[in-house]
Amino acid sequence: MAETDVTLEGGRQSSRRLRLQTLVRLRWLAVGGQLATVLIVAFWLGFPLPLLACGVLIACLAWLNFFLTIRYPATHRLEPPAAFLLLALDLLQLSGLLFITGGLANPFSVLVCVPVIISFASQPIRYGMALIGLAMVCITVLALSPFALPWYNGVPVNMHNVMQLGVWCAIASTMAFAAFYAYRVSMEASQLAEALAATELVLLREKHLSQLDGLAAAAAHELGTPLATISVVAKEMERELGHDERYREDVALLRSQSERCRDILRRLTTLSSEGEIHMSRLSLSSMMEEIIAPHREFGIVVDLIEKAPRAGEPVLSRNAGIMYGLGNLIENAVDYAREKVTVTVEFDPATLVITIEDDGSGYSPDILTRIGEPYVTARQKEDTAGGLGLGLFIAKTLLERSGATLAFANRDPGTPGARIRIEWPRMLIDSNSTK
Repeated sequence: MAETDVTLEGGRQSSRRLRLQTLVRLRWLAVGGQLATVLIVAFWLGFPLPLLACGVLIACLAWLNFFLTIRYPATHRLEPPAAFLLLALDLLQLSGLLFITGGLANPFSVLVCVPVIISFASQPIRYGMALIGLAMVCITVLALSPFALPWYNGVPVNMHNVMQLGVWCAIASTMAFAAFYAYRVSMEASQLAEALAATELVLLREKHLSQLDGLAAAAAHELGTPLATISVVAKEMERELGHDERYREDVALLRSQSERCRDILRRLTTLSSEGEIHMSRLSLSSMMEEIIAPHREFGIVVDLIEKAPRAGEPVLSRNAGIMYGLGNLIENAVDYAREKVTVTVEFDPATLVITIEDDGSGYSPDILTRIGEPYVTARQKEDTAGGLGLGLFIAKTLLERSGATLAFANRDPGTPGARIRIEWPRMLIDSNSTK
């Protein structure tokens, strides 16, 4: 999984780089909204407003946006520090506009939450925490604004200190809740996308390995012609130089080795053309033995129990996803077993069930409900550092794609260990079933 982990780490870093065009478009929306609001308040409602100061602040935002548009291409992605700087400037510009138009008494003061939410949804957590700290300072300064809310002449609008504190608490709590929610949703979506990408990489690798026999056939075909030429030349050399003691052994060796190469290429061609059909379908018992065999060399007993006679057993198409998924689950059981892993196979005309049990410590209660989610490590061993928790997710995803239903549980009370039950409708995977 090392190559997959490197790929995922690179994808995770790339996903935290916000596209500049996204911020530019949001900023133009902010410029339009701020300008429209100022014009409506000043000229339609007729409220007294510091138009010059408001215009300067809006013009600064528009100028910076225009500069970024012509300076960088639309596909440019911002590093986290640069994105933090731009979001902080947006926050300060909006706070300045609110400060001169009533502070927290302004009904648009809740918009200070927007840059914070964007940061938590798209940037590393440390930058989001820094921005929310800056936002808290801004709303505290807004609460101390000496400028009155633009209102009708002769009708003062005074907010009581308790009301100011209530608005401050409302904005702060809204900001914190929305930021945390955005961060969790973004993180889960990112982890799921990365885990699915890892699943695709594993599946492609398994398919690649299964296609190597085709490559061997192609190589045998391409090498056949030059090897035939070498064989003909070797025969001619043996005919001409076979009686010469200086060259007889060398020529005989050359011819024998060319014949050996032809035999090897002939076997490769036969393996690909005849063995491909033979190996593309295999019985359930053969598949289970093939999956279990690599895990019997680690000092843990792996027992295969077949509860139904082999006569009439399902015949499956060789599926890289099923074989990798089952192999991963058995490997996980072997890793955590003390002495023994039991794999039970049973089937009837309607279903096929495979149960994997180990005698280890089992799943902890807090993890059991989250088994199969990406980046959740099912069990920790004291002598290992633990993995990313992707293996179980990949196995679960691949098996579910084949139509299986998985159930994770601990064994019966009084019996230590974990149990995984995988069930398929037989008609989905049995090549002999009528679909």
